[in-house]
Amino acid sequence: MSLIVQKFGGTSVANAKLIFNVANIITRAYQEGNDVVVIVSAQGDMTDELIGKANEINLNASKREMDVLLSSGEQISIALLSMAIEKLGFPVVSLLGWQAGVMTSSTYGSAMITRIDPGRIKKELDKKNIVIVAGFQGLSQYYDVTTLGRGGSDTSAVGIAVALSADLCQIYTDVEGVYTADPRFVKDARKLDSISYDEMLELATLGAQVLNNRSVEIAKKHHVELEVLSSFVDVPGTIVKEVANMEKILISGVAKDSNVAKISIVGIPDTQGWAFRIFSKLSARDINVDTILQSAACNGKRDIFFTIREDRLDDALEALSKYCESIKGAKLTYDKDVSKVSIVGAGMQTHSGIAAKMFEALFAAHIDIQMIATSEIKVSVIVSKEDTDEAVRTVHNAFFATMD
Repeated sequence: MSLIVQKFGGTSVANAKLIFNVANIITRAYQEGNDVVVIVSAQGDMTDELIGKANEINLNASKREMDVLLSSGEQISIALLSMAIEKLGFPVVSLLGWQAGVMTSSTYGSAMITRIDPGRIKKELDKKNIVIVAGFQGLSQYYDVTTLGRGGSDTSAVGIAVALSADLCQIYTDVEGVYTADPRFVKDARKLDSISYDEMLELATLGAQVLNNRSVEIAKKHHVELEVLSSFVDVPGTIVKEVANMEKILISGVAKDSNVAKISIVGIPDTQGWAFRIFSKLSARDINVDTILQSAACNGKRDIFFTIREDRLDDALEALSKYCESIKGAKLTYDKDVSKVSIVGAGMQTHSGIAAKMFEALFAAHIDIQMIATSEIKVSVIVSKEDTDEAVRTVHNAFFATMD
């Protein structure tokens, strides 16, 4: 007998028919003699619908009250799924995040899990119940409901798997696994049998939406084996683990991220400490900076260009505008019409020419590269937003078209 944690996303439980499909998947695992704990997201587009309802009332609603509202979506899902399992004749109990022992920080809208007390879940498993837990939510030290941010149900699932020492954590989605590119836009995208934690983390961070990057970090830290698979097609998925294929292909995938904005500050005096003064203002607001490009000093001046998430652009401009206004000759501008396209693969560590091959493909397609960032297992470029999908297809074709 194994202890299995299963997570189902919003598209998997979007309506009554799909809820019964999920109930059948869960009960099949239960009938095989496994203890089963299930984490569920809000149905379909319910989270977006709830945000729309909030905006009808108050465009500046507090993050605390938004968490109270948004957490209700998962409560609906766990109740309906439990009802379906009851109808199939199996013992089941649903738990909200706080009932399942999920404790978090007090950062409303993007709380971090601080600890999980699995006592209640274990008691229900001892009663031979299937346990259905609301993902995406927890309870702060002040006994306030909090949410974990987009993709937070993945984080809930892996966190609970760690707390229970689960044998397997399955992430059910609307695709059959992890692909070399988004199969909705790249028709020749290929499903991977396995992928390493590091590669999956890079892909998730760089825009691949199949897994939340925080969940991959937790899985890697605690050696939780993940399986990404479809709730619609009964086929093996992709295993995310410490070591994937021994014979490494050059790259494992191509990802895109359109939630990107480029900030430019030109005419900065070339004096000591200017970079600290700029980036400390962003850090104080928890704004992560990604790709950075700095010019050489010329006539005592420097220019700097960097990217951030587009949804943090207003905060970044507010943080930097007064500082830039205080510098004579400095100019602060931004560009939201950009995206990031990245290749990821552990094979880069032992093969040369990977970046050159990517750049050659983009050049041949007449796609301009605005900025470049690299690491041991990734190369990212900033391109115009209108070129994004073509850039992904072009780069994917360059690396995968000739493979068997």
